[in-house]
Amino acid sequence: MICPPDIMQYGKMMIKNFEITSLKNEKIKKIIKLKNKNKRDKYSLFLIEGYRELLRAYKSNVKIDSLYVCESLFLKDNENALIEKINNQKTPIYNCLENVFRKISYRDRPDGLLAIAKQFKQDLKNLEKIIDSKKDPLIIICEAIEKPGNLGTILRTADATKVDAVIVVDPLTDIFNPNVVRASIGALFSVPIFVSESEKIISFLKKKNINILSATPKAKINYSDVNLKKGVAIAFGTEQLGLTDIWFKNSSLVKIPMFGDMDSLNVAQSTTILLYEAIRQRKLS
Repeated sequence: MICPPDIMQYGKMMIKNFEITSLKNEKIKKIIKLKNKNKRDKYSLFLIEGYRELLRAYKSNVKIDSLYVCESLFLKDNENALIEKINNQKTPIYNCLENVFRKISYRDRPDGLLAIAKQFKQDLKNLEKIIDSKKDPLIIICEAIEKPGNLGTILRTADATKVDAVIVVDPLTDIFNPNVVRASIGALFSVPIFVSESEKIISFLKKKNINILSATPKAKINYSDVNLKKGVAIAFGTEQLGLTDIWFKNSSLVKIPMFGDMDSLNVAQSTTILLYEAIRQRKLS
């Protein structure tokens, strides 16, 4: 059930909100449904859990539909100030009993903050504006990445290296998967991210004269021996099979040398290595 509106106090704040006390509440049921991609797409909503993730979403002007809080789970990371900022946007706030919040949380150790947010999308016109505004854009292509944790980690590295755009092509994992949000620690909101198809992106990049590199163990040239100072899009493929032939046919191939028994690295690790090599070369130039 939802109790009538009450004035709840968070630190020095007095915020009017509702209290949810029942696991059978319809809003709680909806949150649980949003853990499923089909429901996220149906409602054009997704979940953001955690103080750092929610703070980055707020700073990036992600539209927060509603906020669910459990003060007894706060880590004391200035949650009250963030709640007040979100409250100032006239966002409905629901105070949950701890057992209710743990039901909607997808973390082993929830920190008492979870929001429903509006999905956001960017089209190729936005990507074109970004590329046209940069002298030598640095772009990451992720083809059919399967594991949300890998995609989230790639986004986190993209934020750390100030990549101009991440393009997810032929996706097998939803960018709004709660575990993508979690693994990226909110970098999903700070890095320009686009979702499209391989053929369309290859055609677009060629039109913009952006050099395409494909990372693969099959290559003969080491990644450190290629020029990454100019505008470049670096493509990475699935964890198990790597990139498909369409990328090999339309790009130069580079590899990360392997000196042990393993023939390849995790896709997120590979992305990190090539991005920091690009940053190293650009800093030296």
